[in-house]
Amino acid sequence: MTAARWKLVSGALAAIAVLGATTACSNSSKDDNEILVYNAQHESLTKEWIAAFTKDTGIKVTVRNGGDTDLGNQLVAEGSNSKADVFLTENSPAMALVENAGLFADVDKDTLAQVPEQFRPSTGKWTGIAARSTVFVYNTAKLAADQLPKSLLDLQQPQWKGRWGAAPAGADFQAIVAALLAQKGEDVTKAWLKGMKDNVVADKTNTSVMKDANAGQIDGGIIYHYYWFKDQAKTKENSGNTQLFYFKSQDPGAFVSISGGGVLKSSKNQANAQKFLNFITSKKGQTVLQTGDSMEYPVASDVAANPALPPLASLDAPKIDPSKLDAKKVTQLMTEAGLL
Repeated sequence: MTAARWKLVSGALAAIAVLGATTACSNSSKDDNEILVYNAQHESLTKEWIAAFTKDTGIKVTVRNGGDTDLGNQLVAEGSNSKADVFLTENSPAMALVENAGLFADVDKDTLAQVPEQFRPSTGKWTGIAARSTVFVYNTAKLAADQLPKSLLDLQQPQWKGRWGAAPAGADFQAIVAALLAQKGEDVTKAWLKGMKDNVVADKTNTSVMKDANAGQIDGGIIYHYYWFKDQAKTKENSGNTQLFYFKSQDPGAFVSISGGGVLKSSKNQANAQKFLNFITSKKGQTVLQTGDSMEYPVASDVAANPALPPLASLDAPKIDPSKLDAKKVTQLMTEAGLL
């Protein structure tokens, strides 16, 4: 996609987003003890955080739910006129998009102190609030341990044609590509995307990829870990014939995606917005991840993961500054490869 075409597409998305925002905000106004959160995290997880926060502080929270990319573009379009106080995402690229537009306030030092450096950007303009690991889910009847790909990059090879799946249009997968770009550079990423276009069985969602692997329609696929663990904790209907493979060794396929939280510079209620971000990275807020059913990783306040998950430190993920993940470039490269 050319720069001009990207500008037209993003501008159209932004215009649509602003129209939706204007409509939604015209019927309500906030009081001084209320904050508005633009939420791209899982609705159930954010509801748990909000309920605990309001119980502790008495501060009311209104939520506008949407996807990472849509809400990120909306905030950029709204700019200093946004009514949002806080932005939460599932992945880092949308946070980087808003940060690069200069729209985030600095995160309070007390909040940053709760989050280890590897789980937040070096800029301090936002912070990690949760994490999810890239994994290869595979059908154990189709692949033996010695037949698994040794690296994410192996999946571009001809022998994997039609055998693996992914959801290329989703923000989750695009975050993985952004990490590949940051770690290995544009030439390697272009080559991998070309091989992916030849080989991949494209699906709409991570859950669909897992279902296809479970049914034996593909040998395996790239997803985030928690889809598998959530299904395993219930009926195993969509994962009973599968296992997870962790690439480790700082491979691009071992990427750990950081969910982000930030306070908008334009917020008229900075103090309460910062309190909310501090709360969800506090021990009480992170324990929601440990004991709830999200199966995402805590990243702050020394809270351990759900016991069903392998420890985050054991995954040997590549070290990538989340503020360097370039959503626009990934969209361009994936479009050029014919994946979007």
